Amino acid sequence: MENDCKTLSIIVPVYNEEATLECLLEKLVRLKLVNGTGKEIVIVNDCSHDRSEGIAREVMARYPDVAIRYARHEVNSGKGMAIRTGIQYVTGDYVVVQDADLEYEPQDLNLLLDYLITSEKKVVYGSRFLERENKHSYRSFYLGGRLVSLLTNVLYRQRLTDEPTCYKMFDTALLKSIPLRCTGFEFCPEVTAKVSKAGYKIKELPIHYYPRSIQEGKKIKWYDGVEAIWTLLKYRFTK
Repeated sequence: MENDCKTLSIIVPVYNEEATLECLLEKLVRLKLVNGTGKEIVIVNDCSHDRSEGIAREVMARYPDVAIRYARHEVNSGKGMAIRTGIQYVTGDYVVVQDADLEYEPQDLNLLLDYLITSEKKVVYGSRFLERENKHSYRSFYLGGRLVSLLTNVLYRQRLTDEPTCYKMFDTALLKSIPLRCTGFEFCPEVTAKVSKAGYKIKELPIHYYPRSIQEGKKIKWYDGVEAIWTLLKYRFTK
């Protein structure tokens, strides 16, 4: 299938990521996408109070020919709200979220993108659990992710191994058609629930994963897992 000059929009939600943001943005700038696909990077600064904004603007100035869009929240509103803001800015044919913490390898985006282009499907997830070489930082996070995935499969008739994965890639028209209400980490279960209820079966492909510790800045907490479970239940039994 011909690409017809498709574009991938990469949303980067940022909150106090000065330690890794420059490296991540450099990786995205240098990333060559399959099938000649173009790219745009959409940075959403969720009211960081470190050097994240300065770093983002430095990278934008360094690469004026790269399509980089920038938005800033004046009040810290959460990852889900940052993603929702980013969705308003994207102009590409496909869209994916890329955390700024270097836990995920941007080269793996090509695996997901190639699948969407060649299969003409609307959604694909990257699974950390399908890549056997991956390690996981905390047993509690590992088990929590497995539990959320199992519950998703039971409630929504999917066959997922890694529902909480960051790498969720969509046809942009599909993602923009979903009325999201999330503000925090519940973006993942909400979008999965609503895509599932719309009748889409979600394909998974193995991706690499390099977990960081809480000391290194990992932000998700145990109660975000509880919120994920509640979100899955809520959207399964409500319109």
